[in-house]
Amino acid sequence: MKLLSIAVPCYNSQDYMEKCIHSLLPGGEEVEILIVDDGSKDHTAEIADRLAAEHPTIIRAIHQENGGHGEAVNTGIANATGLYFKVVDSDDWVGEEAYQEILNTLRQHQEEADQLDLVISNYIYDKQGAVRKKVMQFRKSFPKNQVFGWEETRRLPAGKYLLMHTLIYRRQLLLDCGLHLPAHTFYVDNLFAYEPLPYVKKMYYVDVDFYHYFIGREDQSVHESVMIRRIEQQLKVNRRMIEAYGEHDYSDKHLKKYMISYANIITTVSSIMLIRSGTEDALEKKKQLWQYIKETNPSLYRAFRCSLTGFIINLPGSVGRFIAVIVYKITQKIYGFN
Repeated sequence: MKLLSIAVPCYNSQDYMEKCIHSLLPGGEEVEILIVDDGSKDHTAEIADRLAAEHPTIIRAIHQENGGHGEAVNTGIANATGLYFKVVDSDDWVGEEAYQEILNTLRQHQEEADQLDLVISNYIYDKQGAVRKKVMQFRKSFPKNQVFGWEETRRLPAGKYLLMHTLIYRRQLLLDCGLHLPAHTFYVDNLFAYEPLPYVKKMYYVDVDFYHYFIGREDQSVHESVMIRRIEQQLKVNRRMIEAYGEHDYSDKHLKKYMISYANIITTVSSIMLIRSGTEDALEKKKQLWQYIKETNPSLYRAFRCSLTGFIINLPGSVGRFIAVIVYKITQKIYGFN
């Protein structure tokens, strides 16, 4: 069994996928790299096959009909053999020194009685054209270099939460919790970073800047104009998160607070994108989203409405929407997201 499986979903990734894969190769024989070609129409499949032929004991090329990012992650989980599992998108990459520290941590916890459910590390917003890169670290929220549970965590500040880039799961946990991401849907990385968390008991935070999250291409799914065009998919993910929250009883208040906070953040993003769209139809969809939350989980709805973001996002009239957008832009500058 490999120590770590890394799935690299690829769709028309010929221009940047090799940089990603080459950053993963220093993991050596302990790592398997699963290049999942999601029905690409360019030379992605050929590059994947060549890399697999050059590194046959490390890289596997998997080809499938186009199913979207979520289906590519599903395929990665289904084909992985490693003890631990991570997703690295094909336009991102990892830092070599941090990579070795991550592997050392996994190596120290590979015995059955000592296995971790989740390993967390930092990520960098590698924004195109930015001189200073924003590092998202969690030193004030998680104990460093020790095994801990939810009861030992401290609150994550607004705007900072565990994205897919920060997470390495124990692979069997993903199988046991039945995680299956929807096909042909963007923004499913939020489900990957959310739905398994109630099953996580043993965590470990490695305070290294491991993952470089590239931002800057106009066709990226997180680009604001693209998000507005794909708002139905954002809303689909948002609703599924609301449903997922309600499927569990939360014995630990720290986990419960985090699950509420993350779902609230995604609801805020959905609401802002609908406001930014500026159409009557979009504003009606925002109203419907909040009504859906109220009907599906009244206690969660009250928690959202009592939060600062919930208050701001629901300020009435055009002036209220203007204030909400201003606050969003300020937050965007502070945290560096797109």
